Amino acid sequence: MAWVESLQKAIDYIEDHLLDDMTIEQIALQANSSQFHFHRTFSILTDMTVGEYIRRRRLTLAAQELIRTNEKIIDLALKYGYDSPEAFSKAFRRQHGISPTEARKKMGKLKSYNRLVIQVSLKGAEPMQYKIVERESFQVVGVKESFSCENGENLIGIPKMWEKVHQEGIVDTLVKVNDGTLKGILGVCDPLSNRVINYWVATASESEGSNGLENLTIPASKWSVFEVHGPMPDAMQNAWKKIVSEWFPSSGYAHAGTPDLEVYTDDNPSSPDCYSEIWIPVK
Repeated sequence: MAWVESLQKAIDYIEDHLLDDMTIEQIALQANSSQFHFHRTFSILTDMTVGEYIRRRRLTLAAQELIRTNEKIIDLALKYGYDSPEAFSKAFRRQHGISPTEARKKMGKLKSYNRLVIQVSLKGAEPMQYKIVERESFQVVGVKESFSCENGENLIGIPKMWEKVHQEGIVDTLVKVNDGTLKGILGVCDPLSNRVINYWVATASESEGSNGLENLTIPASKWSVFEVHGPMPDAMQNAWKKIVSEWFPSSGYAHAGTPDLEVYTDDNPSSPDCYSEIWIPVK
């Protein structure tokens, strides 16, 4: 359960420094994790980004202070990280549905986001189908885009990238060059640094990149390969959540830090019988 304790340590660090300037890198360090893997784990478990959690918690505390004290709104704005009363009021209304002035006059309801406590269920009521395999390095070809992990930009940009490659016929090209080393279209997440990832839409192929395609070598790894059954994208998202919240804490494995893969077959993505896989390099 050290993994759970590390994650909770990072959340406690956020709470202890909620009024300070802090980076995702500093927070992830508390969990002995890279920025990318911490941010993704946090988002999967909580359905919000680290930045959203910090913003919601600050505005929750600001609202409490607003109705309990006579502190000036401009001073509260600065205290909770806003450059001006206008920016504070806009963010406050977005979360609470009323302005700071209305809140002080008790003219509406406030929305409270409480301090997170990570509780992981290890009951395993629904079994997960997976296997551990070892593979030599292999090559993929495809297209890539770089995304920042700051403020969940990668979570917004990657779905748009998939729409683009479908519209431009790139997926059809990838199907044609797949050599069967690993069948299917791949979503490859390749961390470049703690802040930036390359995301690839690709396929396994030993051919040299052409038609605007580039090459990437996937290193030799021990892989945990999970079966995913059901319509996209919900089935894939639910599988990731179970892996992060149930499998990793009890498995004794850790992410190896190299690219992981989502493998999409030619099944109908809307079908309840759609089959896909998640490949995670582990150590």
